[in-house]
Amino acid sequence: MEKRLSERVALGGIVASLCIVLMFMSGVMPVLYIAAPMMAGMLMIILAEEVSVPWAWLTYTAVSLLSMIISFDKEAALMFVLFFGYYPILRPSLTKIRLRTARLLCKLVLYNLFLAADVLITIYVLGLPSFDDYSRAMMITLGVLANLLFLSYDLLLSRMRWFYRKYFVRRVLGKHRR
Repeated sequence: MEKRLSERVALGGIVASLCIVLMFMSGVMPVLYIAAPMMAGMLMIILAEEVSVPWAWLTYTAVSLLSMIISFDKEAALMFVLFFGYYPILRPSLTKIRLRTARLLCKLVLYNLFLAADVLITIYVLGLPSFDDYSRAMMITLGVLANLLFLSYDLLLSRMRWFYRKYFVRRVLGKHRR
């Protein structure tokens, strides 16, 4: 049992450090300000699969706190905290919703709540410029594109989970699951 605990701590530390490095990179290379939180969130799949969902939540919490302190790009850290860090952990629960339309609607509502919170916190707490200069059509276009980005991310998460289970664990790690 003690060995298993040390394995969980080690894996959690490795995943957390990789997430922190990705979040740090978002400040070094500004082009990664959306991609880095997404990639860091994908790493949570490993913890949810290999250890447990509560362990993944614990690691998400630690990475969230550290990324808000360490990361130069607070907006990227905020994206990780508000959505991209926990969504890969929460996603398997959402996929259990039987009706496809209800499942998609729940995912989109959750994402759009994140978008609204992100915009409000970015403008009113972080003090970054608002979207006052954009027309209504531009804001609608940005909203539609953001939702398409989320749907692509959701599809990518399902493919990454499949890749991790079917290819990486079996072929690279040499493990066989029941």
